[in-house]
Amino acid sequence: MSCIFCMIVDGTIPSKKAYEDDEILAFHDINPQAPVHILVIPKVHIPSVDGITYENSSVVARIFEKIPAIADAAGLTNGYRVISNCGSDTCQSVPHLHFHILGGRTLSEKMA
Repeated sequence: MSCIFCMIVDGTIPSKKAYEDDEILAFHDINPQAPVHILVIPKVHIPSVDGITYENSSVVARIFEKIPAIADAAGLTNGYRVISNCGSDTCQSVPHLHFHILGGRTLSEKMA
């Protein structure tokens, strides 16, 4: 297995977990871009947004059902940003679908 996020899911690589259930894992980013920076991933390997299908989209729905509670537990009561990069032009560094939850300060209006 060469996917770093799959290795985090199976426990080969440790992480600071923010949330976990049977389908998803949320953990703190080791290179945070904001005071709170949590990654939320499906435990099943999906390479990116482009890999979402009818058959696996329920796990993405589950992620978005849980994001508000994960953000609340992290103290993000004044808002947060959710981002998913898809492909090399957006600097997707790990080819495993993931959503960044960013917050803890006023974020820039610029997205690029």
